[in-house]
Amino acid sequence: MVARINSMRRFFSFIAILFICIATWGETSFTVIPPRQVIEGNKFNVTFRLKDGDGKGLKAPEIDGCTLLYGPSTSTMQSYQMMNGQTTSSTTIDYSYIYRADKAGTYTIAPATINVNGKSYTTKETKFTVLPADKVAQGNQSNVRVDDYSTQSTDKQVSDNDVFVRIILSKAKAYEQEAIECTIKLYTKYSISSFMPTTQPSFDGFLIEEMDLKSSLNQIENYKGQNYMTAILKKCIIFPQKSGKLTINSGKYDITVVQYERVNLGFFSDTRPVEKKIRVSSNSASINIDPLPLPQPEGFSGAVGKFSIDSKLQGTSFRTNEASSLIYTIKGTGNIKYIREPIIDFPTEFEQYTPKNEIKAAVSGNNVTGSMTIEYTFVPQSVGKFTIGTDKFVYFDPTSKKYITLSTPKYDINVTKGVSTHTSTTVNQKDIATKNTDILHIKLGDKNLQKTHSFYSFCLWYWSLYIIGIILLIAIIYLNIKHIKAIKDVKGTRLAKANKIAKKRLKQAKAHMDLHETDKFYEEILRATWGYLSDKLSIPASQLNRDNISSELTTYGASEKLIRDIIEVLDECEMARYTPTKTEEQIENLYNKISYSMNEMENIKTK
Repeated sequence: MVARINSMRRFFSFIAILFICIATWGETSFTVIPPRQVIEGNKFNVTFRLKDGDGKGLKAPEIDGCTLLYGPSTSTMQSYQMMNGQTTSSTTIDYSYIYRADKAGTYTIAPATINVNGKSYTTKETKFTVLPADKVAQGNQSNVRVDDYSTQSTDKQVSDNDVFVRIILSKAKAYEQEAIECTIKLYTKYSISSFMPTTQPSFDGFLIEEMDLKSSLNQIENYKGQNYMTAILKKCIIFPQKSGKLTINSGKYDITVVQYERVNLGFFSDTRPVEKKIRVSSNSASINIDPLPLPQPEGFSGAVGKFSIDSKLQGTSFRTNEASSLIYTIKGTGNIKYIREPIIDFPTEFEQYTPKNEIKAAVSGNNVTGSMTIEYTFVPQSVGKFTIGTDKFVYFDPTSKKYITLSTPKYDINVTKGVSTHTSTTVNQKDIATKNTDILHIKLGDKNLQKTHSFYSFCLWYWSLYIIGIILLIAIIYLNIKHIKAIKDVKGTRLAKANKIAKKRLKQAKAHMDLHETDKFYEEILRATWGYLSDKLSIPASQLNRDNISSELTTYGASEKLIRDIIEVLDECEMARYTPTKTEEQIENLYNKISYSMNEMENIKTK
């Protein structure tokens, strides 16, 4: 009897779980996963993914310019999840086909169809691009290929054509204040294990609006007949501030590339990665900047781009001594962050306050888009009818090469009598002034006046003040001499401040770490370390690099372990932009390592 009861319980439990799984079974979907990057002559996968369904009758579509080699290979993945007492399950089936890219070009993966329980599901049409194969230069039989490790052997010299950095401008010619997109991009045929900028490109003559991005080697680009892995190091919008030929000077970078060395293991051979350090300089990019056309219209305040304006008067009734405001809004695309505030023609009977300015702008595409809101606060001082005059906003449109004039409406307002807040105060102030100028009463009679004389030189406190004054003078002279010596001792001042500044930056880095702001954490750690080493080792920031740091730390008296720890911190911060997110434990270990290293530096007695 007990056995039968247990058997019934297991049966009902199975039925309950079955019903739960059926009730939470996901919606069936059928999608295609195209290849990301394909080079002519290489093989690639196209995967069709069926979710939550049992499919039949799938046929691989033909792709022009590509040959089907094998397929389908099938893989199945199941997942179960229980949350808040509810159970969900999901089944995914991948059908993978292998093709060979026969010719460069853009190709279409036609829709594929599969049948699930009598219902037909179809994928969407998808396009992908096949890049041309590397062109082999005449006489060069050992061309390095980004997709073939066997060509990346250690016996090859890393040439300027294998790894380089480009400064790319979106335009070859522009007007003053016109937006230009500037991209600094790394091109490499080798994997990169470390990347450290030693000298950043300089943007003399430009205002810069940087874009937030996280660089990673995840795109292949065909440039001048060769395929490269690329990473965008920096992208910004620059606004030229003067006419003529402006040049963005080149930057310098220390890079560690990975080559492969063949190792003989007796009956078979293998390859192992070998790191090689190189130094790369980017190109210099020049652009011709035209001056804005003359004559410039009246009311032009330097706005270049495409804008619209709007104004709105706050309130409908106006009284004397009561504040009101005019809201002026400029919207558009261009150098909106650098536009001067318009000057509004208010009546002279109005008291005006300093305008409040709020700018909201962000990079959009290859330009900056946003709005500028100016609030003009005014207080009418007289009763009557007044007019706030119309305003002309003039901007230059580089597309049409013309000045555009926009106008705001004028406002006729009627000011009535308000409550005066200054009457009683003014009256009181006048009464006090009058009383203070009256002739006071003359008192008569003998007031028992006495005449006494005493000399201060006979008083003890008189000579005490002299002594105290002399001591203070000596102290001031001593402190002044010490201050002058400290100003002249630039090295000593930097050494004294190095640890203080570094601790302040490390405190900021810890705040970013606690908030899980990983990118800002690495940036602050890097700034703290570079700044500390620059001050401590008396190395200009422009000359800081791994070799100089190692050499100077050795001279300073640092141990090999301390030098290795500091270099590892710098390398890990620089590599953070190319590697997946670190764990919290790794980030905390990095913070502890640089804190410990700086403390060790402070304990070193210089040679």
